[in-house]
Amino acid sequence: MQKKDIVFIGFMLFALFFGAGNLIYPVALGMEAGTSYWPAIIGFVLTGVGLPIITVAAISLVRNGAVELAGRVHPLFGLIFTSIIYLAIGPFFGIPRAANVGFETGIAPWIGGVSTLGLLIFTIIFFTLVFLTSLNPSKLVDRVGQFLTPALFLAIFGLVIGSFFLLNGDVQPAQDKYSSQPFSTGFIEGYLTMDAIASLAFGIIVVTSFRDRGLTNAREITFRTVQAGLVTAIGLTSVYISIGWIGVKMATEGEYANGSAVLAGAADLMYGNLGTLLLGIIVLLACFTTCVGLTVACGQFFSKRFKSLSYKSVISVITITSLLVSNLGLNEIIAYSVPVLVFLYPIAIVLVALTFIGKTFNHSPYVYRGAVLLTGLVSLYDGLAEFGFSMNFAEPIISSLPFYEFSLSWIFPAIIGGVIGWLIAYAKAPKPTHDFQN
Repeated sequence: MQKKDIVFIGFMLFALFFGAGNLIYPVALGMEAGTSYWPAIIGFVLTGVGLPIITVAAISLVRNGAVELAGRVHPLFGLIFTSIIYLAIGPFFGIPRAANVGFETGIAPWIGGVSTLGLLIFTIIFFTLVFLTSLNPSKLVDRVGQFLTPALFLAIFGLVIGSFFLLNGDVQPAQDKYSSQPFSTGFIEGYLTMDAIASLAFGIIVVTSFRDRGLTNAREITFRTVQAGLVTAIGLTSVYISIGWIGVKMATEGEYANGSAVLAGAADLMYGNLGTLLLGIIVLLACFTTCVGLTVACGQFFSKRFKSLSYKSVISVITITSLLVSNLGLNEIIAYSVPVLVFLYPIAIVLVALTFIGKTFNHSPYVYRGAVLLTGLVSLYDGLAEFGFSMNFAEPIISSLPFYEFSLSWIFPAIIGGVIGWLIAYAKAPKPTHDFQN
């Protein structure tokens, strides 16, 4: 194993993670956080970078990826939870979001802005190409990605450098929750990248890459995975901080509907039509390869898990569903994805944490079940609250939990549930018998 292999796999993981959410959320955070930018971006990086890398490391500790990890609760739970993860990063959130970012950054500036008809025509053409490319995925998409990632880096670098010299706006006061809870708000915003739950699917790709290079020792595979993850973490953190700073500087330049509009506006302000064109082409192509990669991943997962479904039929459903969801518009997709991610993320975090300490309780399913059950109850409340449901009967209980003010009220129930599960496992464990003889 050579150092360049670790760096290459780290870049590969970066390319897998780097999609639409990595572009639009940091810049939106920067605009809203203003003078509270640094605590907000630190919180964002913890969930947007730290959790995905830790999750990939956790996947390296199991042989069959996310299904095995979640299956420690129960095999059926493992299948259902992993399926929900693939649907979230696929046709329900991840793919439509990427298509919308590609449209708003690459097409909308040239057709007079976002329009319902323009989005419909674009998505029909876009997802037809995604479907045709996904039918026979080849190294072409990977090779395009290898060129696109450096090109996107250069475009972002140009925007960031330009923001220091060409954007003269003052840093504005923090807005909304960023004024009182910048760190915890940024922490929750990091969920929206979806990278931590995506890493449940991507982690096995990293592990397979190391195995293909001759590594067989489980401990060494985990160690090398962490090393590659650090390469990815440096890249993601650098990009998030840089793009977020563009948002800080753009706050006085106008009002924008979302992060993709801010990026397009920044490119136009600093470099005119040429900058808008260059950024639009790169982001559009990057979003296309992301959509193809996610479509292929979902197609392979569901066709392998459900033998009655062919790969072609699965990707047909995925692309049609993605097309329909995409036409809700980027803001609508973001709005309904937040509650679902607020529900899913704590469960994923608990599963990953238990994987690292599992040997201390012999990976007892009772511990997993107790921790996930109580975590799920609290995160379900949080998710429904994000949807706008009023649950006055439960609010006093949830608000009294430790870390509630940091939107981490699920931590204490997770610990309690795990302890209860451990006690049940201990009670059910066969006790040693002693044969006393005279």
